[in-house]
Amino acid sequence: RPPRSTLFSYTTLFRSGELHHHFYTSSVVLNLPGNQSDYYVYTPPGYDAKAKTAYPVLYLLHGFNEGPYSWTAVGRANYILDNLLAQGKIKPMVVVMPLGYGDLNYVLTTESRRDPTKAADHYKRFQQALLTEVLPRVEAAYHVARDREHRAIAGLSMGGQESLTIGLTNPDKFAWVIGLSSAAQGLPTNPDLASINPKSAKLRLLWVSCGTEDSLSEPNHRLVEWLKSKDMPVTYVQTPGVHSWIVWQDNLIHFASLLFQPK
Repeated sequence: RPPRSTLFSYTTLFRSGELHHHFYTSSVVLNLPGNQSDYYVYTPPGYDAKAKTAYPVLYLLHGFNEGPYSWTAVGRANYILDNLLAQGKIKPMVVVMPLGYGDLNYVLTTESRRDPTKAADHYKRFQQALLTEVLPRVEAAYHVARDREHRAIAGLSMGGQESLTIGLTNPDKFAWVIGLSSAAQGLPTNPDLASINPKSAKLRLLWVSCGTEDSLSEPNHRLVEWLKSKDMPVTYVQTPGVHSWIVWQDNLIHFASLLFQPK
């Protein structure tokens, strides 16, 4: 582990990746102004749309009350990735950061969050938007691989719940699944996850982490125990800290180096 003092020492001695902001009209997500949704895409330094080998892609999800800008504007993920690439610690990858809501009212109104039916619809709609709207657009516009071995999904808090649910129920699309400080309370009882098993999932990485002082630490611990009871190989990382960006930045540094490595 790098010392804490060096985690965010960004250097400008190398080329930086680029951020691209895309808007599109969604037919899935509810209560968007003008039905307009958006997502950000990070392309690594030297990105070549005509390269012989397509780039692996990480779908990186934000938390509750945040947006697709959060991982870069607040989490500085692009600078972290630039540094890791310059040090040769990670594979060059494209990173997609979408709006993480299936119904914008989920974040705007308390009623939608407290209504189990509306909350469930929010999560299902987000999955549909990601898989049927964002993913095809990314694959049409960028030189990215289109197989599960070169797709990863990760998220924090609400996005952690989303990434684990989507990744575990769509192993044909994602071989790398990461949940950071996930809102994991309901995952072991989610009927969509009842049939998961290691043989059908064939995940290259299932990575769960949480801050030791985070109020979600215990739910994540119970989630890991439940995954183990299903014989799902899982990497469990407990990081000193609370529900905060310094924990998630540290998480990104460590799980990114594991992605898309050869068997």
